[in-house]
Amino acid sequence: MATLVPTKIHYHKQSRELELAFSDGSNYRLSAEYLRVHSPSAEVRGHGAQIPILQHGKRNVMIMNIEAAGNYALKITFDDGHDSGLYSWDYLYNLGKNHDELWQMYLDRLEKEGRTRDSSAIQIHQVH
Repeated sequence: MATLVPTKIHYHKQSRELELAFSDGSNYRLSAEYLRVHSPSAEVRGHGAQIPILQHGKRNVMIMNIEAAGNYALKITFDDGHDSGLYSWDYLYNLGKNHDELWQMYLDRLEKEGRTRDSSAIQIHQVH
């Protein structure tokens, strides 16, 4: 099967969604949080690990920059400093096509591991 190439890539800043239209006519809107927790980077996928490293507290993450990586992928920089891993056209297409299943698996894993989509509140301790 030939790689499907995006015909449109647009980041909607207000809704924090990356809109992708592909050459087969499919169109997906993927949230910055969804893209961040499903990053193809070794940091998230694990260095040869079978199970990806659970990302949590990313509900409010934003995309700061998107740049082309050749003619085959995007490099996305998030406001939490994460910027490794290239989102290939195939990877982005699969994230869109399998969104509901992947998102539910992520939510189930968060619950199982006692984590949340919200970032932890920072505790401030006064020194006397």
